[in-house]
Amino acid sequence: MGEVIQFIPKAERERLRLIREARAMYESVFPSSDSVGQHDNVPIVHSVNGTWIHQGGEPLS
Repeated sequence: MGEVIQFIPKAERERLRLIREARAMYESVFPSSDSVGQHDNVPIVHSVNGTWIHQGGEPLS
């Protein structure tokens, strides 16, 4: 009875799907710092087709 349903527009769902696919492709080419064995905690931030990809450290605001 207290269930909340959030409407997500089709365009937003498609945008999120494309971002997930792009991140998966990026990870296949450039593995995460955990699998490479990076020893410092410096965040890694890249831009892929205008979408910022953030790994490690504090979240971007």
